[in-house]
Amino acid sequence: MQTIEVKINPSKEYSYPILIGENLFDSPYMYIKQHTNAEKFLVVTNEKVYGLYGKYFEADQAAFVILPDGEEYKTMEVLSLIIDKAISLNIERKDAIIALGGGVIGDMAGFAASIYQRGIDFVQVPTTLLAQVDSSVGGKVAVNHSSGKNLIGAFYQPKLVLADTNTLNTLDDRQFKTGLAEVLKYAFIENSCSAAEKFYFLEFLEENKVQIFEKNSDTLKKLITICCKLKSSVVNQDEKEKGLRAILNFGHTYAHAIEAITNYVCYTHGEAVSIGIKLIFDLALKLELIQREYYDRAVTLLSDYKLITKLDFEVDKESFYNAMKSDKKVSSGCINFVMPVGEKDVRLINQIDKKMVLCGI
Repeated sequence: MQTIEVKINPSKEYSYPILIGENLFDSPYMYIKQHTNAEKFLVVTNEKVYGLYGKYFEADQAAFVILPDGEEYKTMEVLSLIIDKAISLNIERKDAIIALGGGVIGDMAGFAASIYQRGIDFVQVPTTLLAQVDSSVGGKVAVNHSSGKNLIGAFYQPKLVLADTNTLNTLDDRQFKTGLAEVLKYAFIENSCSAAEKFYFLEFLEENKVQIFEKNSDTLKKLITICCKLKSSVVNQDEKEKGLRAILNFGHTYAHAIEAITNYVCYTHGEAVSIGIKLIFDLALKLELIQREYYDRAVTLLSDYKLITKLDFEVDKESFYNAMKSDKKVSSGCINFVMPVGEKDVRLINQIDKKMVLCGI
């Protein structure tokens, strides 16, 4: 089992572990009780995940709330189901919420924990690749609004992230590739993460495509570990996205607009991100921020991992731009883009001409 410690600045007095390994679901409460003093647990999940893994979390002190599955259900209305269940069970401030599922479940369960009785403990138990490499780490929790993605939320750190890599074996091809989009993101921003270690992650992904698609256990554990170390390095330095943490939004300015204009039902989050990454590389090349050689290398990697890189329908450009303007990353009316400016390096740039922004749409 691999353990990564997330240490939150400025004092670093608060930290929590990410546990990555196989067969962790054999005794999940052994790990959970080591990191929370809760007497009761409310397990938040969806029907599919409950059918696969609910049995591992059945316990006398645990109850379940089963939510509908899908990004379109990440709303205040569905969030209230968690709160209502917690109240009906008399969940107290000393108790805890467990998020068992992918990114949507993690976001909603974490946000519920942050607001219920002004905050109770929660544990992230990610069951998708996307959640294990990205969304379960760092404490961003939220629900969507009709005007934009994750507009209602908080920074609220879990007590533990418990990532059992066996769950990846049950992912279908679409969900697995959804996670790979976030994985590739880290390869393109590695040098800007200011991590203590050099992982040469871009090269790792270029050299291990076959093993990754075959879901080789050791390769996936290494992949997840690298992503979590890179994200932890960023979060340790900038918990609440005052500066450095913004680089984790690479490709997401376009992606969130894609999700918003399609009401979160046409593309998964990862599919929107992979399209967004391609669009941002296109824009960077047009602005002469990167060399053609690096652009070709990036586009080849997206292709090698069989990721979606373009929209399959005609977009109203004005509506698309308005969706980008509604994103929470807009500052002083300017859309912020995390732009590639060199191999594995990115920088936050705004005030880009509207026509240039939309030229690839």
